[in-house]
Parts: sequence; C-alpha cells; structure tokens
Amino acid sequence: MVSLVYCLMITGPAYGNQRASSALQFAEALLVCGHRIETVFFYQDGVYNANRLTAPASDEVDLVRSWQALAQHHQLALHVCIAAALRRGVTDGAQMAQFKFFDNNLQPGFQLSSLSRLAKAVLSCDRFIQF
Repeated sequence: MVSLVYCLMITGPAYGNQRASSALQFAEALLVCGHRIETVFFYQDGVYNANRLTAPASDEVDLVRSWQALAQHHQLALHVCIAAALRRGVTDGAQMAQFKFFDNNLQPGFQLSSLSRLAKAVLSCDRFIQF
C-alpha cells in the first residue's frame, strides 16, 4: 500500500455538528493505516476546536483535548487561522498582550498561523481534505 501525505482543514466547531469529530476519526484512521498528516488547519468555526475553555459534559468526547492528544502522540502540527481565531475570541499569549486582553485561551499544542501556512501545506501534500 502506498503511504500518502494528507492535509486536513476543519471548518466545523468542536460541538454543534459532526465535522470536527468526523475529522478526528478520519485522522486517527489515516495514521493507523500508515499515512502521514502534514498539517491540521482549523479555519472559520473550526477555530473553536482550539479553545481551552471548552468544558463538554462528562458523557461527551472532549474534542479539544482529543486533538491535543493526537497531535502529541503523532507529532502533528495543529494550526489555527489567526484571523478567524481573533474574530471568535480565541487568542494566544502574544495576541493577548497586543490587544490587551485579560487572558488567552488557546489550548496548548495548537498554534496560531496565517492562511499562507495552509497554502504551503496544501502544496506539499498528496491529498487535501476539508471537513
């Protein structure tokens, strides 16, 4: 079997529809099958997957921390569109200082990035899948 390099873009929030959870399951299946994930890019409402202040019910999957665990275990890059994140109140320490916010809420393991990072990832992968 040929191993392929994938780039995933998630546009759905952590909760409210199936896009983010489907993307997580797809990513796990890719890695089990021996494929490689170049980048996971969270865009539009997908940036909510990087909000460390998310507190799901005890009987729900914690998607934010599941993405974080997957990235740590497989050394994946979790990129979050900086413009979309700021519009939705997801910030890191640098943005917190720049905009004089009280605190930041970007989950560790995620990093704010520009769309140029997504473009570079798309150029270097075999398959680009959007959820």
